[in-house]
Amino acid sequence: MIYDISEITSVVTRYSNTSHLDNYIHGVGTQCLRSGGYNPALQTYQTIHETQTTEDMQKEYMLLGLRKIQGVSIQTFKNKFGENPIYLFRNELQELTEHGLLEIDGDAIRLTSKGLDLANIVWQKFI
Repeated sequence: MIYDISEITSVVTRYSNTSHLDNYIHGVGTQCLRSGGYNPALQTYQTIHETQTTEDMQKEYMLLGLRKIQGVSIQTFKNKFGENPIYLFRNELQELTEHGLLEIDGDAIRLTSKGLDLANIVWQKFI
C-alpha cells in the first residue's frame, strides 16, 4: 500500500494498485506520458481503501504499538503527532491501568502480564 501524506491537511489516504493488469498498465503508462513521471492527480491505476484523520492515525498507532512488548514510546508519539498520548487517551489509559491491563513506565505505555492475556480488550479501546 502507498501512504499519501499531505502537508496541508492531517489526512492520510491508503491506496493499493488495481487488481486488473490492463488498467494498471494503462494507468501507469498514461500517467508517465502526461506528467513525465509520478503525478498523484493521475492515480487511475490505484484504488482508495481508506482515508484516515489524525485521530484515526493516533488510535491506530496506539493499537499497533501496544501489540509490541516494548509498547508505545510517549516521546515518539509526541514527535509524530505533536500531542501527548497520556493526555489524549487519559480516560482509556486510566481505565486500563486501574484494571491492571496497562502500565505507564517512564517513556513507555505497555501491556502488563495480565494485559498480554487480555490484549483484545485493551485494543478495543483504540478502535
